[in-house]
Amino acid sequence: MATPLLEIENLHAGVCDKEIIKGFNLTINEGEVHAIMGPNGAGKSTLSNVLCGKAGYEVTAGSVRFKGKDLLRMSPEERAREGVFLCMQYPVEIPGVPTTAFLKHSVNAVRKHHNLLELDTMEFIKMVREEGKKLGIDGEMIKRPLNVGFSGGEKKRLETLQMSILKPALSILDEADSGLDIDALKVVAEGVNGLRDGQRSMLVITHYQRLLNYVVPDFVHVYADGRIVKSGTKELALELEEKGYAEFVREK
Repeated sequence: MATPLLEIENLHAGVCDKEIIKGFNLTINEGEVHAIMGPNGAGKSTLSNVLCGKAGYEVTAGSVRFKGKDLLRMSPEERAREGVFLCMQYPVEIPGVPTTAFLKHSVNAVRKHHNLLELDTMEFIKMVREEGKKLGIDGEMIKRPLNVGFSGGEKKRLETLQMSILKPALSILDEADSGLDIDALKVVAEGVNGLRDGQRSMLVITHYQRLLNYVVPDFVHVYADGRIVKSGTKELALELEEKGYAEFVREK
């Protein structure tokens, strides 16, 4: 029997008094990969921001449960420690913060939350080198300040490295293919697929179908006007690529 990991019921949310999410429902079971596709302006990124607890967004109705707990009552830090990870469309540059220090602190914060021993420096370095090698990330790259001076592809590879070492229960990929050439896309996809183990789940938010050629979803949902308007299997993504979203967009 499938075990629900994320349960979203009748979610309404917005920003600056503008409602963007309008009665959103979705259940993601352990081990499932769901893709949400929709036109620009549908509110896809708003959904990822609300799930991760980004400031400035107001939930006006509905509920979100993660591992049976009320996700909306958790701070962003608590959500991350519980196992919610956001792979951002535009990763933020943080001058003065070494990538290695950021990664080590993040890993040990999660381990401490789950009553596991923290990694010492040598254990951490060994793990990062092993995971980084799979993604084409060399030692010099992670010595630099976090995302500072990185290309778009390097930033996405680093986001994938974070996923690989944190091993979140739920990874939310918000337009993870944005700005990537085909080689970088394949590397990121391989890293994402490496986390698929029958228990970890993923929510892939994208406008185009090309990422789904490499990260094949179990379910595809069309998101328009603040809610899911159609669901299907991976074939639905191919249909959307061919026909577009015109039939799902209401004229204002």
